Amino acid sequence: MKGYQFVALLLIGSLFALTGLRQFFVQPLASPLPNLIWFVVQVAPLLAILPGILRFPERGFFYAILAAMLYFIHGVMEAATADLRTIALWEIAFATGLVTVGSLAMRRINRQSADR
Repeated sequence: MKGYQFVALLLIGSLFALTGLRQFFVQPLASPLPNLIWFVVQVAPLLAILPGILRFPERGFFYAILAAMLYFIHGVMEAATADLRTIALWEIAFATGLVTVGSLAMRRINRQSADR
């Protein structure tokens, strides 16, 4: 289970870093305060699922899958409309990876609880 948690945290950190890169360096807003506020709004789902992944893996991975779907949808919309498709494709890849890891972890948790 620790391996799934590590990979999930790695993917969450990657989405966090990618969002920061896009917000502060690639497509910044006019002034720093709106940039910071918009960045916090964008990474709030990632920050909300961190305690669940670390303490309550049964529910945490489920909420991580739900949050990853938000980033997947955003990545698809950006890839379809923006000139910066590379960042959008990375966002799609990280979100898909988080959904995959969360699904595998939930399957393993269900098998372990059924064996008991």
